[in-house]
Amino acid sequence: MASADHLIESELSRSIIAAFYTVYNYFGYGLAEVVYAGALEYELTRRGHIVDRELGIQIRYEDRIVAWQRLDMVIDRKVIVEIKSTEMMPSYAERQLRNYLRATQYQVGLLLHFGPEPKVHRLVDFPKRHAQTLEQHAEGNDSSSSEGAQTHDGAGYTQPAPSGVVLPP
Repeated sequence: MASADHLIESELSRSIIAAFYTVYNYFGYGLAEVVYAGALEYELTRRGHIVDRELGIQIRYEDRIVAWQRLDMVIDRKVIVEIKSTEMMPSYAERQLRNYLRATQYQVGLLLHFGPEPKVHRLVDFPKRHAQTLEQHAEGNDSSSSEGAQTHDGAGYTQPAPSGVVLPP
């Protein structure tokens, strides 16, 4: 298992998660998502981060824009943050964030649940990560091999990407 220091965007993820807990500890559970998003934006900005809220992104099919999608937040132009404030984490929430990652250039996403108990899920788009690793191996640069390709470490664990991942050219 890779240590947290070798995870992609580990410092940024830690800072976002710390800000999440600061906001959660202040408000607790029960408010609307927009309240938590506003407070989280303020807290992240105080910590020196660039916060893009309600960011509209293009969804492409081949070379054609087929739709626009709204992301709750993108922090420092590196990490997608999806916020939920429901009693139970919606069953689609993790899949939604995974699809946002696959449809964009971003590799890391955090799903922050302001529910009765605070929850954080961290996702890494392993096909992009796997492609980067392959490119670095081809160039003879193996600097990221200590992390490897990972799919999910929201509960403090990581899983290697499935073997035999085939990426489009």
